[in-house]
Amino acid sequence: MSNIILNADDFGRHALINAAVRDGVEHGLLRSASLMAGEPAFDEAVAIAKAHPALGVGVHFTLVDGRSVLPSAEIPSLVGADGRFRPNHMAFVRDYFLGRIRRDDIRREFMAQAQKIVHAGLTPDHVDSHQHIHILPGVFSIALDVAASFGIHAVRIPAVDVGEGGFFTGGVGAIVGRLGLYTLATIARQQARHRGFATPDHFAGLVAGAAVTEDYLVQLAGALPQDEKTTEVMLHPGKVDDELAQLYAGGWEHSFTSED
Repeated sequence: MSNIILNADDFGRHALINAAVRDGVEHGLLRSASLMAGEPAFDEAVAIAKAHPALGVGVHFTLVDGRSVLPSAEIPSLVGADGRFRPNHMAFVRDYFLGRIRRDDIRREFMAQAQKIVHAGLTPDHVDSHQHIHILPGVFSIALDVAASFGIHAVRIPAVDVGEGGFFTGGVGAIVGRLGLYTLATIARQQARHRGFATPDHFAGLVAGAAVTEDYLVQLAGALPQDEKTTEVMLHPGKVDDELAQLYAGGWEHSFTSED
C-alpha cells in the first residue's frame, strides 16, 4: 500500500492559513507543514506548531513572492529596499540565469531562514520551497548544504507524475513548465539521494494553483502506483476569505477551506 504525506505549504504567511493548518491537525487531516520564516504570521505559526507536537514542520525556503529574513543590505541581489523578493519564479529564473543573482546571497538568506525557525524552538524535519525555487541547478545544492548543516535530511522533489489528469494536459506553456519542472526534479532527486537525503518517490499537487479538494484526493488515491513507496501531496490550506485570495496573484485557491 502506498504511503501518503499531506504537506501544507505557506505556514506562517497569514493568520487565515495558520488557522486552516491548525484545524487540519486537530481534525487528523494534516501531519506536516512547511513554514515561511520571513512572513508576518510566523510567530503565530510557531505557537501552533508547539501546541500540536504531531505536526512535523519543515523550512519553506523563500526567494520569491515574500519577505526576506535578512536586511536588504546583506542580500542586495535578492531583494529591494522594501525587503521583498521578486514577485514570482519567472522573474527570479530570468535574473538568475542572466547572472544578476549571487549565490552567496542565496546561501546567507537560506541559512537565516532555517536559523530563525530553529531559534524559535522548532526542529524542522524537511525542506522545500515557495514556487519550487529550490529545484534550480545551483540553488538545489545550496538548499541541501543548509539543510544538512541543521541536521535535516529530507527534501521535496516536485516531479509531478501522479494525480494531474495527464502529463500533457493544458496549454503549451503548462506542458513546457511541467516538463521543465519534472526534468529538474528528476536530476535533483539523484543528487539528493547521492548525498543521503530522503525524498518522496512520487509527488502530487495542482501546481497551477487550483485547490486540492476531497474529489481530487479520492481520484489521486486511485491513481497512485501500487507499491509501498511514498507520495507527497502539496496542499495550500486556508480559510475562505477575499483578503487571503489577494495574496496569490496567480489566483491560488486553497485546500481544506472553511468559513468557520
